[in-house]
Amino acid sequence: MSLFVEFPYRLDGHRRTACTDEADHTRDLIEQILFTAQGERVNRPDFGGGLQQMVFGASSETMATTAHCLVQGALQQWLGDRVAVESVQVQSRDQRLTVTVQYTLVRNRERQVARFERAMET
Repeated sequence: MSLFVEFPYRLDGHRRTACTDEADHTRDLIEQILFTAQGERVNRPDFGGGLQQMVFGASSETMATTAHCLVQGALQQWLGDRVAVESVQVQSRDQRLTVTVQYTLVRNRERQVARFERAMET
């Protein structure tokens, strides 16, 4: 069984680095990609999905469609060797952006669904 560092970083009950399994780690990676702005990482200026900036934009179907394209592309670019993305759903409703990603872990063919929700400011 492989263990991975938990995101966000924290200490466990034994005051050691908290660890997680592969499925949770992959979900953590997806979250990092979605909500990291391009240019935010010093040595990887093209890393990220840029979804965090969309949280602060106006809520509309156009924004949801743009977010869908950003999510799909970023996940394929940064996690294409770990996951096979099956579907991405982006909804903008009641000042909330909800992203649902259905994917399969490449290593063990385990199907996963991850849902992320962020409040939008107007």
